[in-house]
Amino acid sequence: MTIQKTETSRLENIDFDNLIFGKVMSDHMFAMDFRDGVWGEPHILPYGEMGMAPSLSALHYGQSVFEGMKVFYGVDLRVRVFRPHAHYDRLMRSCERMCIPQFEYEHFISAIHTLIKLDQAWIPKERGKSLYIRPVVFAIDYSLGLKPSLSYRFMVLTSPMGYYYPEGMKPVRLMTSGEYARAVRGGVGDVKTAGNYAASMLPFKDAHEKGFSQILWLNAYDNATIEEAGVMNVFFVLNGALITPALSGSILPGITRDSVLTLAREKGIEVEERTITIQEVFDAGRKGVLQEAFGTGTAAVIAPIGLIHHNGDEIVINNNEIGPMTDMFYNDITAFQYGEVEDMFGWCEIM
Repeated sequence: MTIQKTETSRLENIDFDNLIFGKVMSDHMFAMDFRDGVWGEPHILPYGEMGMAPSLSALHYGQSVFEGMKVFYGVDLRVRVFRPHAHYDRLMRSCERMCIPQFEYEHFISAIHTLIKLDQAWIPKERGKSLYIRPVVFAIDYSLGLKPSLSYRFMVLTSPMGYYYPEGMKPVRLMTSGEYARAVRGGVGDVKTAGNYAASMLPFKDAHEKGFSQILWLNAYDNATIEEAGVMNVFFVLNGALITPALSGSILPGITRDSVLTLAREKGIEVEERTITIQEVFDAGRKGVLQEAFGTGTAAVIAPIGLIHHNGDEIVINNNEIGPMTDMFYNDITAFQYGEVEDMFGWCEIM
């Protein structure tokens, strides 16, 4: 691997007390290109702009996939990456769906290892903060022809972050998606590709202007079945049972979602992966059996949900406070990430 170190670090200019998600990039980035049927030489270079032509294929046809991961400073001062192989597996599924050539896990993890060693000082040491990792693969042909590209670039960026939502761990407010749909079965809703997120920006903008944190996505076919909460998977606690929408082909198989389900089953909590409608949730809320709701995702980890708005009606969940199960899963998962408990599932890779 060729390594070109930055001549001047930007680290001393970073305000680690006021980190905004995705705004500040660490000193270095990784790049590796696919050309003539093979992945080429891997490179580490200073973070900065890339030259490109306006005909870059990914700009026009969205042939681009990505992942989101985190690195943590543990209580033992060791550096941990949370579930890297699971993220690699999902990235490869995304590549396959978008006609992007796959590559070996060794390329993936060696890129992350090398970046972390170079920019280890960028990892925040305060609990609740981490170094976010963004692997991304995109088409780099210069062509306006509508076809799979013949060349691609795999890159890894890193960025220090605090809480994903400005509210921190305060419960978020959601509104249902109304006329908008996130994904359909047979589409690309179950992979992390750029177009999924571009299509969600207008609904997010509308929700924010109305005072809500995110969208509660309903199924495109019936506008009634719940799928995701913004860019997160979603969970409900009804009568002590943990319920989440089943992976139906239009829902992203979240790594944090899987972590919550694994922990719940280990603890003997009743788990249901099934269809759940917005009507069922509202009925449960009115009957007093909807105890908690929360979203899960790499960036937020666990985001408690305090209110849901649907067709002019609203329900408040757990008095707009963090519920005990929500709090438990957040504390349990972050305890693994910061090395505070034994890693019984082998989730963390120590750098």
